[in-house]
Amino acid sequence: MKPPYGKPASALVPGARHNGIGMTSARTRERLVQRLRDQGIVNPEVLEQIRNVPRHLFVDEALATRAYEDTALPIGLGQTISQPYVVARMTEALIEGTAPRKVLEIGTGCGYQTAVLSPFVKFLYSIERISALLERARIRVKELNLRNVHLRHGDGFQGWAAHAPYDGILMAAAPLAIPEVLLTQLGPGGRLIAPVGPEGRQQLLRITRRGDDFHKETLGLVSFVPLLKGLG
Repeated sequence: MKPPYGKPASALVPGARHNGIGMTSARTRERLVQRLRDQGIVNPEVLEQIRNVPRHLFVDEALATRAYEDTALPIGLGQTISQPYVVARMTEALIEGTAPRKVLEIGTGCGYQTAVLSPFVKFLYSIERISALLERARIRVKELNLRNVHLRHGDGFQGWAAHAPYDGILMAAAPLAIPEVLLTQLGPGGRLIAPVGPEGRQQLLRITRRGDDFHKETLGLVSFVPLLKGLG
């Protein structure tokens, strides 16, 4: 499917700063995309987003040469930018079939997952508990002209009730169990994608709401920072 709502990343990020050189070049990005194909990512538009979103802008300059490796990288404050495979897998799982119109993201972090997901949804509401990370994400969202993204400093355990119900919820940090309040904010037919479990034993789940029932699928093993309560 083509991204139904936003412009593709290639239309948002002109210029050498975004296109990259050397280890952030188009050739390096293409190797990453081929690796994700080999690992089972099949949605061509998700792969196109991974190719075109300038991941090197979301990490410290000292790590820019590693930006297109398929690995998580530190972004400071005890947080990481997610592995590109996991970002692609979560995005693919969320938009499979009919793309969700309104999505809540828990854990904005540096904003990389936000940027990849943005063109596939009409409204993207994203919550980050660490204010310093949120301010960095605001800069990137503005720079990439992601006009459908709305950011908030808040506690992900509480969700964002003002804009509920959501067609999709994506969690970029791992709770031990899905907070009940997030399930109540998921609309009929909505999907929630989340890593769940203690560190070292997390599973990526897709939970689909069918009336008052919630259907759970396991999508594989993952490793995320834990979801924490409160503000930082």
